[in-house]
Amino acid sequence: MSPKVLRALVVDDSAYNRRTITELLQELPDLEVVGKATDGDEALRLVRELQPDVITLDLEMPRMDGFTFLRLLMASQPTPVIVVSGYANKENVFRALELGALDFVAKPSRSITTDLAGIRAELLEKVALVRNLSHLRRPVIAARAAPGPRPAGAAAPLHVVVIGASTGGPSALVELFRRVPANVDAAFVIAQHMPPRFTQTFADRLDRLGGVQVREADDRHPLMAGQAWICPGGRCIEIGADAQIAVVDASPVDRYVPSVDRLFATAARKLREQVIGVVLTGMGDDGAEGVVAVAKQGGRAFAESAESAVIFGMPQAALATGSVERALPLEALADELVRLLGTVK
Repeated sequence: MSPKVLRALVVDDSAYNRRTITELLQELPDLEVVGKATDGDEALRLVRELQPDVITLDLEMPRMDGFTFLRLLMASQPTPVIVVSGYANKENVFRALELGALDFVAKPSRSITTDLAGIRAELLEKVALVRNLSHLRRPVIAARAAPGPRPAGAAAPLHVVVIGASTGGPSALVELFRRVPANVDAAFVIAQHMPPRFTQTFADRLDRLGGVQVREADDRHPLMAGQAWICPGGRCIEIGADAQIAVVDASPVDRYVPSVDRLFATAARKLREQVIGVVLTGMGDDGAEGVVAVAKQGGRAFAESAESAVIFGMPQAALATGSVERALPLEALADELVRLLGTVK
């Protein structure tokens, strides 16, 4: 049986961008661009008429911008959306992800007239991911944990939670960290598949949730309770000497960058039973070898279940190893972590 033809809608106020993105998408087998829109208002009408399977979306448009479009789309007819946005608008990208966009592709400038080859492979890959969706989750605003005061002098943590995520990960991490109080007795280290230049903005956004302190890692940092570190895009993060986190260059053996497997394996080797590994939504199998390493050293491993994961690939691969203790929907997973971690006395 031949695969279903994906029906795509391209939304961008630039005629050049609409034409170029359409040409790129038509390189994919079994994909048809069924419509093009110049703003969110026209896009909503075309969504109702054409019933597309995937939408590429510019955020800065006249009349109705991408944010208003996303809010109305997700309330009435949830559809996978890939945001195509410039590097200069990082905050806008994460706002769009929280409104329900599936993922994003960073174009090199306001127009995509330059470095077109640079976005081609990434755009095609992320649109093709729509075939692998386990479901489309509407954005959920989780209850915020009672933050309490952030510890003035953070202590060495009782637990270290290492987290791996890819597609769907930014919004999942927002939901998770909304539920984690500031005085939790744990440090967090995150490997989120994300391009360079976006992780600093993402860390700042998580930090503003008011629970644990979240920073982009840039060198070596001690692990402290109530703190979280995100690996910068394009590099890897690991637990090195003296149980400090270290940002390192990717190596030829790293199949993904940042590498969830490398983070989990080094944490397990250095911290053993202190480690709790968590694999969230994402395509592929990064983290599967990592949860095996965590379990072998006496740590515990959890995964996001298919019920909430946007892409079940990474959690499913982790579960297949037999090393994952439980798979839970995202909100229940966050609550279970808070219960296990306890708070600083």
